[in-house]
Amino acid sequence: MVRSSKRTIAGIVCTACALSLALTLTDATVMSVSASTISVLPSGGIGLSLETNATALENIAGSDTKNVRTSTVIAAAKEAAAQTEKAVAVVEAEPTEEDLFRNLVIAQVHNYVNVRSIPSEDGEIVGKLYDASVGNLLEEDNGWYKIESGSVTGYVKGEFCVTGEDAVELAKKVGTRLATVTTTTLKVRTQPGLDASVMGLVPIEDELVVSDEVDGWVQVDVEEGIGWVSTDYVTLHTEFVKAESKAEEEARLKKEAEEREKARRAAAAKSTKSSSTASQSASVFTAAVPSDGTMGAEVVNYALQFVGNPYVYGGSSLTQGTDCSGFVMSVYANFGVSLPHSSAADRSQGYAVDGGLENAQPGDIVCYSGHVAIYAGNGQIVHASTSKTGIIVSNADYKTPLAVRRIF
Repeated sequence: MVRSSKRTIAGIVCTACALSLALTLTDATVMSVSASTISVLPSGGIGLSLETNATALENIAGSDTKNVRTSTVIAAAKEAAAQTEKAVAVVEAEPTEEDLFRNLVIAQVHNYVNVRSIPSEDGEIVGKLYDASVGNLLEEDNGWYKIESGSVTGYVKGEFCVTGEDAVELAKKVGTRLATVTTTTLKVRTQPGLDASVMGLVPIEDELVVSDEVDGWVQVDVEEGIGWVSTDYVTLHTEFVKAESKAEEEARLKKEAEEREKARRAAAAKSTKSSSTASQSASVFTAAVPSDGTMGAEVVNYALQFVGNPYVYGGSSLTQGTDCSGFVMSVYANFGVSLPHSSAADRSQGYAVDGGLENAQPGDIVCYSGHVAIYAGNGQIVHASTSKTGIIVSNADYKTPLAVRRIF
């Protein structure tokens, strides 16, 4: 559509320029075009050919020759140029974020609202739009909104959703503004400027929560605190939860069951160290995670052995130094489970824990902005925090998690 519009605009521009150039004569000058010499040019659907010794402008449709003053044609050329500018502005103008949010449909329900095949409760249920989930409004039909959300297209009852102006502010609350790192190692600075000091480093493909935006810089949340990164090295987008189709729900539940069983088999086949070898610094805390036979508790007790060891950016050694995702990866590797060395990728591992921290169990992976940890129980996590603190135990709600994932 955009390419076609640009070709049309280019044709209008060529036509306007051709008319202006050919007719830059005095107001009294008269020109003509013979119908027999008309040629079709790639100029937005208008074709003209000027005779060398012509003194009148002939009607393009082949009617009787009539005189047209240059001033009239020039006025037409100017009008064409004005229309061209307007057309270019329409094509090139990008919608603002508020424009996009205004077209959203956001569910406001206790659990979910059904997406149906027709605008009626008699329609087949084709998917679910969960609370605070988002779809794009296609049309309104007698109190029903037709939406497109993820792979789902269908109708939801308007009384369970908001759209238009009401959706603009709500979208900012339910959506998560993220900056995805596009360079190998991104420097996070204390202020928006290259002369500001570096407070932390973030690897490629990590996703950081954005809290503010200024010219060329965004404010992000990292483990070291709130800092700034250049927009030259990140891509920005707002992430929303979308609808889930019936087929997707079935596939998700099946995959979760398979992944859980796979992790259990891998852990059973892998010999683990006894929790009695835990360091003194961890032994006090392990009382909160009894070895009750659950694999998650075993993961936590194993991880606690390394509290006090150093943090090293890019590392994965539990004794010599590791970063946050390297810590989680190496701990789970002891149980035969392969996880990526990336906090962003950890958000898709295992399966989601509904309710977040409220329903978290020992061994769950807790994902934050540019960080990841292991839930240790009793509202706490064990994680490789920063170069100043190393591997520590912290309160799990020290900042808002993006996701809680369960492996076993």
